[in-house]
Amino acid sequence: MKYLNYFVLTLLIIGAINWGLVGLFKIDLIGMLFNGMTSVVSRIIFTIVGLAGLFALTFFTKIDDDDEHVETVHD
Repeated sequence: MKYLNYFVLTLLIIGAINWGLVGLFKIDLIGMLFNGMTSVVSRIIFTIVGLAGLFALTFFTKIDDDDEHVETVHD
């Protein structure tokens, strides 16, 4: 499960960088690399990144779990 979380996080970073480029420079890097925004490969990548975003919603349930495992150091 840990590797799936890293994979999803990597996809979200790729998606965020692509959206940042679109917003700042009107450059769709995924579209450029895969022959346009409407090409089959681009649409598959966009769909996978979108699914990764939906899966990342489960990260919110892990926030409290991670906070409980943090040990405090007392002087």
